[in-house]
Amino acid sequence: MTAESFFAHDYAGARDKFLSAHRQVGARIENFKNPTAGPNAETLATDVAWIGPDDAENVLLTISGTHGAEGFCGSGVQVGWIETGLYKEMPENTALMQVHAINPHGFAWLRRVTEDNVDLNRNFIDHGLGDYPRNEGYEELAEAICPPEWTDAVVAECDRILEAYAEKHGLRALQAAVSSGQYSHADGIFYGGRAPTWSRTALEKILQDYLGKARRIGIIDYHTGLGPRGYGERICVHIPGEGGLERAAEWYDGDITSPVQGTSASVPLHGVNLLGIEKLLSHAQTTAVALEYGTIDTRDVKYALRADNWLHAHGQHEMGTAKGKEIKRRIRDAFYQDAADWKDMIWERAVETQRKALAGMSES
Repeated sequence: MTAESFFAHDYAGARDKFLSAHRQVGARIENFKNPTAGPNAETLATDVAWIGPDDAENVLLTISGTHGAEGFCGSGVQVGWIETGLYKEMPENTALMQVHAINPHGFAWLRRVTEDNVDLNRNFIDHGLGDYPRNEGYEELAEAICPPEWTDAVVAECDRILEAYAEKHGLRALQAAVSSGQYSHADGIFYGGRAPTWSRTALEKILQDYLGKARRIGIIDYHTGLGPRGYGERICVHIPGEGGLERAAEWYDGDITSPVQGTSASVPLHGVNLLGIEKLLSHAQTTAVALEYGTIDTRDVKYALRADNWLHAHGQHEMGTAKGKEIKRRIRDAFYQDAADWKDMIWERAVETQRKALAGMSES
């Protein structure tokens, strides 16, 4: 058995692998149907699998597909953890909870966003307040980031504008302007939305239904597209001084990064899911990391995102053409490296990380 066998070619294949693996070991499974359909009219759903005592005090929670097209990575790890029998390593009074494809629409359609063009990892803010964070950098650059036309000449001019912004304000400032989250352009990228998405609502219901009795929860949210190829950065978004960041540093022997402290490849973000989960599960001690694996150069990832945004916002007529297919190939490559060595790196780091999380909970 090799790591490559755990990963699927598409969403439908990933879902089949996940459900089959968990059924074979007698996991408790529940399905949450998404209101949209896949590109081949297939049913889209978030699937939840639970192994262990219903009233376990310790729970290892894994999440795949927060950013849909990134779902290949987390799904492969979730399947592999079962097929290799590693789930049997669970300590006493500990359960495994795996949430598969929390953004099934994005996974199936090879999009980072949900069915309403929302970045789920920017959606976890209090929408009831109506006081949305303002991203002045994005507002200034919006048309250059997501132009209404996608030709070589237009893209070159837009890139010139973005490079000029970086020269004036710095590369980190450009990264924050583009990716920290924005709530002003619903047709743009990294849009946080103006209401909770289906995926957020589903995740909150799942966590409330399953984790009310848990006292210690280790969370690993799988992501791709940032950092060196195949390297898994453990990004910890807990606020310094509140316990979570300090616990994560202990669990992972200091091998974590913090956007707030400036040690991460990620800039600080608005509406982060892991902070929303921590607030929702305030009765328990949560220790969370986003395990972020690199794929291709960051500039190429951003290009793929911008092109895909154009295709769905302005270029629907190109969807089946050579241009549209090339854009979809690029977005897939930006978030999934269909190569055996990359999958091996994903798997090895994931096994190390999940084992450390289990040990950390047991020692807490």
